[in-house]
Amino acid sequence: MLDFIGTIVLVAAIIVSINALTGAMPISTAQRIAVSVGAGLWTGLAAALAAANQFRGASPLGPLMIGAVIALPLVATAVASAISAPVRASLLGMPMPFLIGLNVWRIAGGFFILLAAEGRLGGPFPYSAGWGDIITGVLALPVAWLALRGQGRALVWTWNAFGMLDLVVAITLGVISANGSPLQVIHAGSGSEAVQVLPWSLIPTVLVPMFLIVHAVIFRQLARASQGAEASQR
Repeated sequence: MLDFIGTIVLVAAIIVSINALTGAMPISTAQRIAVSVGAGLWTGLAAALAAANQFRGASPLGPLMIGAVIALPLVATAVASAISAPVRASLLGMPMPFLIGLNVWRIAGGFFILLAAEGRLGGPFPYSAGWGDIITGVLALPVAWLALRGQGRALVWTWNAFGMLDLVVAITLGVISANGSPLQVIHAGSGSEAVQVLPWSLIPTVLVPMFLIVHAVIFRQLARASQGAEASQR
C-alpha cells in the first residue's frame, strides 16, 4: 500500500512541478514544450534504469549509475546557463516566491520515515532526509509569502541554505549507506535499499536534481538582488 500511495504522490509531484516550472519560465510555447518533453524523457530514462535494477548498491555500477543520473541534469543546467544568456534569463526570470513555494512537495519526505518504520530503510539516512525535507516543505509557503512581500531576506537565505544542505546530506548518506556498494561506510539494516528501486528511486534521480537546481536559482536571484541593492545605495 505504501508503494502504491508513494507512486501516486511522486508521479504527481514530478508532473505538476515540471509543468509549473516550464509555465513560470519566460519562454515561448515551443520552448516550453521542448523543456517539458526533455524533462519527461529524462524521468522515463531514470525509471527505466531503476526497473532494470541499475541503481542497486550491490551492482558494481550501481553507485556510479545513480550518481551520474543525479549529476548530469545539474551539470547540463550549469553549463547551459553559463554559456547561454537566454537560458540564464529563463531560469532567473521565474518568480522567487513561486520557486520557494514549489518546495511544499518536500513534505512528502515523510515517506522516508514510514519506510524506515517498515524496515526498508536503515541508519541515519531516512531520518536526516525525511525530517530535513519535512522542515523545508512546511516552511516553504511561509517563507514564500515573506519573499512575495519583499521581507525576511535573511530568513529566505537561511531557509534556502538549509533546504539545499538537506539534499546534499541526503545524497551523501544514501550513497554511503547502500548495502554491497564499494562506497558503503554505514552498515545499518536495509541502508538506502528502498530508494534504489521504483517508485522511491524517482526521489534521488528526478526530484532531488530538480530541487537542487531550484535552490541554485534562488541563491542566484538573492545574490543579484543584493548586488542591485548595493548599487542603488552608491
